[in-house]
Amino acid sequence: MTDDFQKITHFIVEVEQLKNVDRKIKPVGVNRYENSAEHSWQIALLALTLLPYAEQKTDALTVITMLLLHDIVEIDTGDKFAYDANHDDYENELEAAKRIFALLPEKQNHAYLELWIEFEHAETPEAKFAKAIDRLMPVIQNIHNGCQSWLDHDVTIEQILAKNSAIEGANPALWQWIKTQVIEKGSLAGVRPK
Repeated sequence: MTDDFQKITHFIVEVEQLKNVDRKIKPVGVNRYENSAEHSWQIALLALTLLPYAEQKTDALTVITMLLLHDIVEIDTGDKFAYDANHDDYENELEAAKRIFALLPEKQNHAYLELWIEFEHAETPEAKFAKAIDRLMPVIQNIHNGCQSWLDHDVTIEQILAKNSAIEGANPALWQWIKTQVIEKGSLAGVRPK
């Protein structure tokens, strides 16, 4: 058992590095870039508050665990901007997930790796909901921070709506509300339509 505690401690110290992975968006009202650890915490809280509105019945612990684990790979791969052509880097991220989760005792290693893969494939109700929440948070931030990352990277409203349509699967009414917000706030801030 002492060996398990040592492995868990090593894992926790390793994931501390996630606090040094900067994302391309600034927190609302703050003039610095958000880090991936902050993002993971905030989307876990967002998911918890939106779970009662989920379109499909989902297991809360599974969703929250997925969201806390999903970006750990960025320790090795860095953050990829959602609208970049090379955003999806599954093979490199899978290698990073294997390396990082292997620091844990074997049972947790396998469980966390399976959850990470489930999130990436987004086929179960929990993974679909978690993916939607992961997409939703930066949209909410942009809506409330003058569309900072969208303007900085010349992202169009059309791209925003296409990239984030997974939100509809979590809750169609939420998606309709978010679409309206993106169009209204984006247009006011100067985000190009196409």
